[in-house]
Amino acid sequence: MSTESAQPTPQEFAPRNNFDQKALELLSNAGITINGPSAWDIQLLRPGVPQRAFSQGNLGLGEAYVEGAWEVKALDQFFHKLLSTRLTDNIKPLKLLIPALAARFLNLQSVGRSRQVGEQHYDLGNDFYSKMLDSRLTYTCGYWEHANTLEEAQEAKLELICRKLKLKPGMRILDIGCGWGSFMSYAAERYQVQAVGVSISKEQVRWAQERYSHLDLEFRLQDYRSLNEQFDAIVSVGMFEHVGRKNHRIFMEVAHRCLASEGLFLLHTTGKNHRNSSPDPWIDKYIFPNGDLPSIGQMGDAMDGLFVAEDLHNFGADYDKTLMAWHAKFEKAWPAFEGELGERFYRMWRYYLLSCAGAFRARDIQLWQWVLSKTGVAGGYRRPTLLA
Repeated sequence: MSTESAQPTPQEFAPRNNFDQKALELLSNAGITINGPSAWDIQLLRPGVPQRAFSQGNLGLGEAYVEGAWEVKALDQFFHKLLSTRLTDNIKPLKLLIPALAARFLNLQSVGRSRQVGEQHYDLGNDFYSKMLDSRLTYTCGYWEHANTLEEAQEAKLELICRKLKLKPGMRILDIGCGWGSFMSYAAERYQVQAVGVSISKEQVRWAQERYSHLDLEFRLQDYRSLNEQFDAIVSVGMFEHVGRKNHRIFMEVAHRCLASEGLFLLHTTGKNHRNSSPDPWIDKYIFPNGDLPSIGQMGDAMDGLFVAEDLHNFGADYDKTLMAWHAKFEKAWPAFEGELGERFYRMWRYYLLSCAGAFRARDIQLWQWVLSKTGVAGGYRRPTLLA
């Protein structure tokens, strides 16, 4: 299925109110023409879209897209152009004030609420994700420096993590937010380590337990806050985005108490450029409930006095390629899920993948890998490399 066939015939846009005029000016500054002929030009199919965008931000814009009120042939290019201007940073709808204050002052990622994202997003179905992701179901950014395919990029990322942690046979590893076990299985197969992984997704844990029953791996349905045992190294890939600013310090304290004195902790997370920004309201409502991207400043506050930051590696531009690869596989597999999930889900998922790709391409969102130690690596830490 594709919505591209629904593109209207381009026609000159005539503003009807102040919202239309503001949208015309904003988009023009980004090189986007309303009802224009280019792949990144927005086609307004119903009235009121600019008003919804200015009054509700991405929540209104995203809901209008899912409802079919507007269309763009290349959503990723549209968001890349729009977000590259940074002009949208100044749009602060009053309707989003309460959610923004809630994210700042309330603990939206408490133990009682933490499983919402697992139930809504990660428990969507292993069959669905198996068609969109690589063979290990790695649902995080790949490393594309020498890769040409999604499979190669994900394996390169897993290998890079193993090398950064300096894994050796027999080590016992903790994976906080283990997903479908991609890192644990790779590390066990290539480096002969033992590993314990915790997740809040029943579907992920069940799938990983069945697939990797032959390896020395333990998958637990467990909240990270209850962990209290020693490991030679710790990894957390794509989990910190769900921790929330009220729990950043708690997360770091858990990692600190579970890490051996000479061990290394690799933390892989997406992040934002501004400390005081709020979670995206559309992503929060429809994709990742209670998600909260950290800033470097917030992460620094959380690890203060607990860890030495040995290495910080930003390869956020690689998430653009990863998301586009996921989108291509999603489009190819969609006919098998169309009857079950329907047109609204299709448009929602397409908006999610392509808007995020555009955001990473515009460097509006980052991807960081931190390597942390308790007291500092003697002689200094050297980041390993992957050869072509």
